Amino acid sequence: MRIMMLSWEYPPRIVGGIARVVHDLSHAFAKQGHEVHVITYQEGETKEFEKDGPVYVHRVTNYPINANGLIDWVMQLNFCMIERAADVIKEYGKFDVLHAHDWLVAYAARTLKRTYNLPLVATIHATESGRNKGIHNKSQGYVNDVEWMLTYEASNVICNSMYMKNEISGLFGKPYENIHVVPNGINVNKFDNAERDWDFRRNYAADNEKIVFFAGRIVNEKGIQVLLNAAPKIIANYNDVKFVIAGRGPCMDELKGLADYLGISNKVYFTGYLNDQQITKMYKAIDIATFPSLYEPFGIVALEGMLSGAATVVSDAGGLNEIVSHGIDGLKSYAGNANSLADSILEALFDEPLCRQMAKNAKEKVVREFNWDTISKSTMAVYKDSIKLAKAATKEKVKLEKLADKESKGTATVVDGIDTTITTDTTDKEINILQTPIKQQLVKQN
Repeated sequence: MRIMMLSWEYPPRIVGGIARVVHDLSHAFAKQGHEVHVITYQEGETKEFEKDGPVYVHRVTNYPINANGLIDWVMQLNFCMIERAADVIKEYGKFDVLHAHDWLVAYAARTLKRTYNLPLVATIHATESGRNKGIHNKSQGYVNDVEWMLTYEASNVICNSMYMKNEISGLFGKPYENIHVVPNGINVNKFDNAERDWDFRRNYAADNEKIVFFAGRIVNEKGIQVLLNAAPKIIANYNDVKFVIAGRGPCMDELKGLADYLGISNKVYFTGYLNDQQITKMYKAIDIATFPSLYEPFGIVALEGMLSGAATVVSDAGGLNEIVSHGIDGLKSYAGNANSLADSILEALFDEPLCRQMAKNAKEKVVREFNWDTISKSTMAVYKDSIKLAKAATKEKVKLEKLADKESKGTATVVDGIDTTITTDTTDKEINILQTPIKQQLVKQN
């Protein structure tokens, strides 16, 4: 199968979790013999075109004009993606399926779908309403509307948790049967042969101290402020502990100020962005990985914590609630509740036998359920269903066009054994009545 992916991020450009999903999914498909092309944004020293292993990566730059804001910038990006995709289709031939990731590529997806008659699958990684707990201004309303358009245009929508399936259905009215839960995955060999680097660890904690670790974007929805507010209770009951927070984002200064206000700055390290090698070292250095999100469609970082061998403590928000089974392969806390989070982390700090058993169970679960081979097969099933739906829609469209043509000529015809005689005197209501059994029969046949 020839697959085209649209994504505004792809390694080495990593803004959030989309980059890793698109990268790993594309490589999984390519290893299975599919031809995968990714249309994405060019950043830094990256090449306009390269083969990233078996995956074709086409990068675009925006027009050399200043955008008024993110929305204008995204619109320019979509124009450039359409241009590049057209060149790719001209060079390589028609694609079997188009896969769009989030609202940032929605206009390009819609245009390419309609221009080249491509089956469209959309993955909604998160929603604007979910991130902001509702729509509160025009900019958020605009993004929400674009998300709706993308789900409307797609034959099928993929999301990464049942939580997101319910959210998408409720927000956008997408039929439940056309929303498919396919979890995100992880390279299950990520920590193979990785050992604890004690010299690296001593940059953050003494050998007798335990490390509680967070990794992710430094934004409000990730709940880092909840972790900091939980820290005084944790320290009061277990003094030999350090908190390491890795990532970058707009809330960094605010959170550093909160740590100062709480009097825990000597216990907290903000590392900034860590590359793959550093993050691997960090996961092997820590004792507890915690992800206290307020909103989390899925939570790839939780999989990393579980795979690394650390005890994993999460909030019960969104997809995290589905990944972790409390007391079996991790611990949960109530989202937004610092006291609850402190209790769960303290339980992990004091009960080492429980942590060892949970870590063992967690690793087995991740390897079994969240490997890319399994996930790519589930995604391929959605692709095949979308291709089938697209063919059925085209067939129905042709039949209805023939029916309309007969109507304009005022002649009689029979479609699939149904008398659809229409004359110039036939009313619109009567035409609808005639078309209804045809539609029902087509649905039944397909």
